Parts: sequence; C-alpha cells; structure tokens
Amino acid sequence: MVRRILLFYKYVNINNVQEVCDWMKATCTGLDLKGRVILATEGINATLAGSVEATTLFVKIMEAHPLFKKIDFKDSIEDSTHEYFPRLRVVVKNEIVRMDIDPSHVTVQDTGKHLTPEQTHKLLTNKPEDLVVLDGRNYYEARVGHFEGAIKPEIQYFRQFPEYIDQNLELFKDKQVLMYCTGGIRCERASAYLKLKGVAKEVFQIKGGIHRYVEKFPNGFFRGKNYVFDDRIEVGINNDVVGTCDLCQVSYDSYTNCLNAQCNKHFICCPECMQKFAETCSAECQQLVADGKVPVRPPLRITKRDFCLAV
Repeated sequence: MVRRILLFYKYVNINNVQEVCDWMKATCTGLDLKGRVILATEGINATLAGSVEATTLFVKIMEAHPLFKKIDFKDSIEDSTHEYFPRLRVVVKNEIVRMDIDPSHVTVQDTGKHLTPEQTHKLLTNKPEDLVVLDGRNYYEARVGHFEGAIKPEIQYFRQFPEYIDQNLELFKDKQVLMYCTGGIRCERASAYLKLKGVAKEVFQIKGGIHRYVEKFPNGFFRGKNYVFDDRIEVGINNDVVGTCDLCQVSYDSYTNCLNAQCNKHFICCPECMQKFAETCSAECQQLVADGKVPVRPPLRITKRDFCLAV
C-alpha cells in the first residue's frame, strides 16, 4: 500500500485556536489521517500520514481554508503497509515549536533572510571566509546527517537553543550565519533570536530546510541521513555514514531505543551490538531485561524524542 507523509507548518495568527483544533481533528479523522498536529495562536505545525488520495484531498481542503493558504507542503511517498504513526493527535499549545520564549517577543517578522536551495548551494560552493553554518536542530539529529563544516550545538531540546546562542555569541560576531533545520520551522524563530542579538553581520536560513535542499542536491553539501519525526526515524540522502555506534564506535547511523522501558535510551546501535546486547543500550540493561526485573518497550523503533515534528 502506498502511503504519503505530509510535513508542513505556517506561522499565522489564529484567534479561535480551539475551534480550529476541533475542525482539524474532524477533518483528519474523516480522512483517516494519523500523525501529530500542534496548533497555537501563532500558527500550525504538523506531520500527517495517510493514503495518497486522502492526503491529496487534505491539501485541497487546507488550501481552501482562509488561514492555511499557500502552505509549503513537503511530502514523502512510501510503498509500505506500515503505519508511521500509531494514532492521530491534535493539540493546542503556547508555541508550535517549543522555544520557551513568548511568541510575541521573538516573532517571524524578525526572521533571517530565506535562501532557496539553489542560492544555498551557490553560497556554499563559493563559501565566504566569514560564513558560519549553524545547525538549528538537536544533537541527536545532527549525529546521523549534517551540512559539511556546520556548528552542531550540543542540545537535547530546541528550547535550549536560545541559551546556546547566549553562551556562544562570539562564534557569530561579525559573521554571516547560515542556519538550517529539517523543514524550516525552527529556523523561523531561531534565526530571529540570533538577529535580535545584534552580533551577526547577516543571518540566513534555508527555505524549506534540509528537506527542500536535498530534493535539489542529494549529493550536495548535506551528508548522511535526514532525521525525521515519524517511525522512519532517518531518511537516507546519500551514501555517507557520519554516525557511530554508541556501544562499539563502528561507523553506523541507525537509531533504536533501549528494550528496557524504564531506560528507553535513544541511541545508535549497529546490527552486531543489537544482537550482542539483545536490543538494550548496555550490559546492565541487558541483564535487567533478561532477569525480568523491568518492563520492555513496545516493538517500535522509537518511542522517546523531542516533540518537534520534523519541520
């Protein structure tokens, strides 16, 4: 069965956010779409999966809605019977990506200059001496794929990004900064935050993020896999392997979660260590599982990550 995964966001003022939430739940349920949708007064952020027919109709419905016209819908087609999301979840939050900063204080009106994939590729091909490339994602995403030479903040959650910027302003002083994330949404406010610090010469972001860049340049300056927030976990872009197994340090780039449900560590594990440690992250967890002293996780590759939806 062919499944289509939609990734999209839009920053738009939503006054009646609970009403829109109810409408979105009904619409997605009626089309048998599963995934996650975050709504806030600042906009919408979503990843949804369903049949090609259902997702096509959903896009048409969204384009007809006065709030959601001109959304850049990114998609992936998967020929599989696998359900990439176990259920539909539509929620209202304070921010569509958690930055822990009032959306009225750091807004998309202050965002960095958008560069198309073509403009990005040209800039990196003729890289100026004062250009800094900054990964706007979490460290575990960058471990399996990133732009060449990028600064990769050691953060576990996006809400830690502003603190990282505050503590590392010297890295960006008098520099041109090119920021990127999976699909662009995090860079909208993250680039605005950096701009408001007033240290960088110029702040850019890739329009459509990694997703749009690798569509145009699969063998370009992004190497490895693109980390995504559905059950695929990583999507291969080229043949480069930039990650390493957490247990033996061999070159590898696929994540799993520890079988010990009380641990549930999200880690990179090669096939040999997967077998040796029986799907656990350590000898300690392996023994606890073997002794039946802890519950085991459900048979899913991933059950614990930052709630960011890959856009």
